[in-house]
Amino acid sequence: MSNAPLLSLVTFVPLVGAAFILVIRGEAEDMARNARMVALWTSLTTFVLSLFIWFGFERGTSAFQFVEEANWIPEFGIAYRLGVDGISMPFVLLSTLLTPICILASWDSIKVRVKEYMIAFLVLETLMIGMFCALDLFVFYVFFEGVLIPMFLIIGVWGGPRRVYSAFKFFLFTLAGSVLMLLGILTIFFETGISDIPALLTTHLPAGMQTWLWLAFFASFAVKVPMWPVHTWLPDAHVEAPTAGSVILAGVLLKMGGYGFLRFSLPMFPLASELFTPLVFALSIVAVIYTSLVALAQEDMKKLIAYSSVAHMGFVTAGTFSVTQQGIEGAMIQMLSHGVVSAALFLIVGVVYDRIHSREIARYDGLVERMPQYALVFMIFMLASVGLPGTSGFVGEFLVLVGLFQVDTGVALLCASGMVLGAAYMLYLYRRVIFGIMTKADLKTIGDLVWKERVVFAPLIAVVLWMGIYPASFIDIMAASISNLIDNYNTALAAAGQGPESASLAGSLTRPILGQ
Repeated sequence: MSNAPLLSLVTFVPLVGAAFILVIRGEAEDMARNARMVALWTSLTTFVLSLFIWFGFERGTSAFQFVEEANWIPEFGIAYRLGVDGISMPFVLLSTLLTPICILASWDSIKVRVKEYMIAFLVLETLMIGMFCALDLFVFYVFFEGVLIPMFLIIGVWGGPRRVYSAFKFFLFTLAGSVLMLLGILTIFFETGISDIPALLTTHLPAGMQTWLWLAFFASFAVKVPMWPVHTWLPDAHVEAPTAGSVILAGVLLKMGGYGFLRFSLPMFPLASELFTPLVFALSIVAVIYTSLVALAQEDMKKLIAYSSVAHMGFVTAGTFSVTQQGIEGAMIQMLSHGVVSAALFLIVGVVYDRIHSREIARYDGLVERMPQYALVFMIFMLASVGLPGTSGFVGEFLVLVGLFQVDTGVALLCASGMVLGAAYMLYLYRRVIFGIMTKADLKTIGDLVWKERVVFAPLIAVVLWMGIYPASFIDIMAASISNLIDNYNTALAAAGQGPESASLAGSLTRPILGQ
């Protein structure tokens, strides 16, 4: 496979599967069954192809690998460029892992417009992978913005009673930020004459321009993360989306904002990033504490998990803008861990929703009596979300806090309080649903996990424990790229006259904001 265009194959094989489903004809039941099978095998093939990238990826270098390039709009120097480094490659694997899980989880729950549903998921997979692989600003924007369309349809067509409202809210929030980012991309292109991302990573833009460009990109990435106070679309989208839609939304789409900060904001606009670090820290602290308290007050399981996602992503933004090796590594691990754990938690809600058709916490009690396997799986992911040592959640949060303590102790302590609150709302949810005395008659006949559900959860459990027990296998991949990012960031600050010792000015800048 060394000479094959691996990234193009991984990116566009799902689109081929979608085209094949489009031409399937026959009786409705036969079409649905064939569409499910084609979607599953296409997504599994894509995942296997992505493993070649994992095993062929050279550790210890920050260079982009598996690079592909072809002319697209040659008169403007815009080209189809793909490549991955230690920052983007893990997200490609995350996307290809979760897609077949989503399709398998939708096997029985989606009964109408099955063909269109499977097409939407395969198109979404192509756009997600392409976004993480893109090495041209305009190619990136096409994939980044294109993700909105299939996700809008998944929520709006197959969602709950308020699906249309939630779909439009999701679309308008994300589109508004993305339009500002497009203006920023055009400004960069007209200022430098290039759209090649690797070349732009070493291009020094004027300080004044960096400030406005940082804000333009921040508007888009902050909504995607989502950061407080532009997070309000997320709970509605999660509650109304079908289970698999919530899985891919929390598992991959929220990571697009964090990836954008690492790929664009820090390396391309280092002076502005340093200037706005206090703002990011302040918003991250509010997200960690406020949304954790909101999660503690929820009576809907999906809403609780949705608000917990905002809190966990607050750790990600704080760790990212600490601009320390441990902080950014922790943010990366936290994104990957959250991608798996939050996906699993939404699948756990989907299991009981398919049986009882309710997401209300008060509707359940004592499920351990009838569903011991379910209780065990739920416990594993609940403890991973809390950050139990030996799980992926602990590694990410620990590294983020180590990085933050190097920059500002106050920020680190305030973020650490989110871990206590996280334990409170997750243990509250688990106790209410799993333990207690089963009093409701219909729960006394509920069935435990079936084989298909066990197949869905098994790889997610394996990844959570693998990352928790042997995190070096993931950190080794990203360490060189993160180290190069930090070196270039500090060099840019030094060249601007701030001196190499000011690599962490954020610590002194945040003290007035935090009242220290």
